[in-house]
Amino acid sequence: MISAEIARRGRSARIYLRPTGFIDAPFGYDGQAMRLAGGLVWFAMVEVLAADAGGRFDHALVPVERIEDFVDSLPEPQRTSAGRQLQRITADRAPLTLGERVIRLDQPQVMGIVNVTPDSFSTGKGLEEQPAEAADNAVALASAGAAIVDIGGESTRPGAATVWEGDEIARVVPVIERLKASGTALSLDTRKAAVMTAGLAAGAHIINDVSALTYDGEALRVVAASDCPVVLMHHQGSPETMQQDPQYRDALLDVYDWLEARIAAVTAAGVARERLLIDPGIGFGKTLRHNLAILNGLSLFHALGLPIVLGASRKRIVGALSGEADVSQRLGGSITLALKGAAQGVQILRVHDVFETVQALRVWRGLRDEALTP
Repeated sequence: MISAEIARRGRSARIYLRPTGFIDAPFGYDGQAMRLAGGLVWFAMVEVLAADAGGRFDHALVPVERIEDFVDSLPEPQRTSAGRQLQRITADRAPLTLGERVIRLDQPQVMGIVNVTPDSFSTGKGLEEQPAEAADNAVALASAGAAIVDIGGESTRPGAATVWEGDEIARVVPVIERLKASGTALSLDTRKAAVMTAGLAAGAHIINDVSALTYDGEALRVVAASDCPVVLMHHQGSPETMQQDPQYRDALLDVYDWLEARIAAVTAAGVARERLLIDPGIGFGKTLRHNLAILNGLSLFHALGLPIVLGASRKRIVGALSGEADVSQRLGGSITLALKGAAQGVQILRVHDVFETVQALRVWRGLRDEALTP
């Protein structure tokens, strides 16, 4: 039995709970299904993974009706860890209050991307000198259904060079200032403390940091002194080098462990856990196989108890799986990944193609609503 093997290995063994066995609705399955993170997804099984320094050593599928007994059968400290994970998997995610907007997280929401850079991975090229046009683009994304608009002034695509903070501020602040009175929920995509300070003062509501507050030594202090939420994204290496032979023992579990440790460090520095969101960082220091493993196991991250942001739109993974399709030809694959996230309970989908993704989610939501109507 997995619990016996964990007991044999002692405190070095780690336990992970991943909700799976997703079902259309819980009706007629009393005690056999649980609601995932207070959202629209229900699950009937839990995949239990056990690992130590040598990697995964055991796994099991446990029906929901037996999961509490299974947790009670574990030795300490694994019993406490598994119990905490189970509670976090099923706990509601509180809505985000971003300026005038309240963003409910009991259903998937869309974060639209506004790149204000000359060298963007995708949309936004040339807008760094046209703040009015960039602001109009942001309003259009909000009108198309984006609950949040994410504004960035530095490309972090693979191979991208670092942008001086003064240039980054000059790109994003005029856009944020134009949008401040629009009622749009504004996210600022930056790694730099000075840009965070300027952006928050201009009217940004949430920080989206691809380095999880590790790039700039002052960034954590800036966030701790504010009251804004912050997205902590996993990464390996810097944009300049991150795709040069990234290595993991186990991509899914390593990313989980890294995020767990980062959450602990950020909360210890004075940022309330309730202000945190997490992003597994698709494409940031990961090969195709690493990305696929993480996407297949996305529901594991609910055990951290925080809202999940997924940014896979137009990324290399789509091109790699579709005959090296150009960035401009990755809509279908991007929507597939967005729906994969929604089906595993992801709360926020960061995308370029807002109208199309919102339409896909509305169809998905219609299917869920019908299934959940007794």
